[in-house]
Amino acid sequence: MNIGSAIKKARTDKGYSQGDFAEQCGISQTSISQIENGIKKPNPTNLKKICKVLEVPETILYLYGIEESDIPKQKKKLYKLIYPNIQDMIKKLIVEKF
Repeated sequence: MNIGSAIKKARTDKGYSQGDFAEQCGISQTSISQIENGIKKPNPTNLKKICKVLEVPETILYLYGIEESDIPKQKKKLYKLIYPNIQDMIKKLIVEKF
């Protein structure tokens, strides 16, 4: 799982530049960059700030960050079948207002 990649996808889905996003979160742009590039993981406080700005629960980011390498070999076929739909659903949850 790559939480940094999920944060980057969610941020870009919402249309935030990295600088604007960092400012909205109250986190330095350097820290956001390091998180998105997998150099460091967000601490619990920063993850809460990130989720608040993205308007999603942490669980959504963890789901968005699942990678094929996280899936056991015997379940990869099912993963390939359903995960694209899950990603689409997550993107809609992030982008659309209800």
